[in-house]
Amino acid sequence: MLLESIAPRIHQLVVHAPLIAKKARPGQFVILRADARGERIPLTLCDWSSRDGWVKMIFQEVGVTTKKLASLKPGEFVEDIVGPLGTPAEIAQYGTVCVVGGGVGAAAAYPRAKSLKQAGNEVVAIIGARSSEYVILEESFKGVCDELFIATDDGSRGFKGFVSQLLEKLLEEGKRFNYVFAAGPVPMMRAVAEVTKPYGIKTVVSLNPIMVDGTGMCGSCRVTVGGVRRFCCVDGPEFDAHQVDFSELMSRLSMYVEEEGRALALYEGASFDEG
Repeated sequence: MLLESIAPRIHQLVVHAPLIAKKARPGQFVILRADARGERIPLTLCDWSSRDGWVKMIFQEVGVTTKKLASLKPGEFVEDIVGPLGTPAEIAQYGTVCVVGGGVGAAAAYPRAKSLKQAGNEVVAIIGARSSEYVILEESFKGVCDELFIATDDGSRGFKGFVSQLLEKLLEEGKRFNYVFAAGPVPMMRAVAEVTKPYGIKTVVSLNPIMVDGTGMCGSCRVTVGGVRRFCCVDGPEFDAHQVDFSELMSRLSMYVEEEGRALALYEGASFDEG
């Protein structure tokens, strides 16, 4: 296991998992536990090597589990990791595509950009963050994209504003895309969908609902797409952005905010073993 900080409170975790690496495909994810008493959390597969047997995830310190992961020392291990899970992404030759990653969503956008480029597409990427110090994977994107644009909320790097606003600007200036992929915070993905819909651009988003088992049994990750109930862990995590009920998704994501806050407060006041 290798753990590296790549931005404030954002970390890159590389785990030796040859069976997962052998089967991994763009769009898939894993579920892991930091320790024996920990909860199960999903993390997108950002990169992997079937030859060397490693998989890479990127996470931001938000709750108890991500703080536990960030505190791992050299030589320590995650308790367990399961995957690859989810339906692999549909990769095709669309023409000119735009891959949009907001914040840590860049970790899901990168393998999509890489695979779309390998499929023969012209790939334009937009990655965004609140400020320049939070921009991640810039060099990785440069290696697989024909063009890369950066947006920051405060204007400290690149375009000042949101990734959706930069996408809209490019379209208004005459840039044409045959396909758009977006990953990041729910409001950002909804905004991207609203930008592309009037242009009739096929748009896919990688959703991030509450998830527990990852095999379609618990039902906690249910989302509504095109008026139909779907389970994100087995039917997704990627769906047609113009069919997703984002309001429902945002509401469900806030269901356990109070409990999550209480758990974090207890953890930060206790030792790791008491977690």
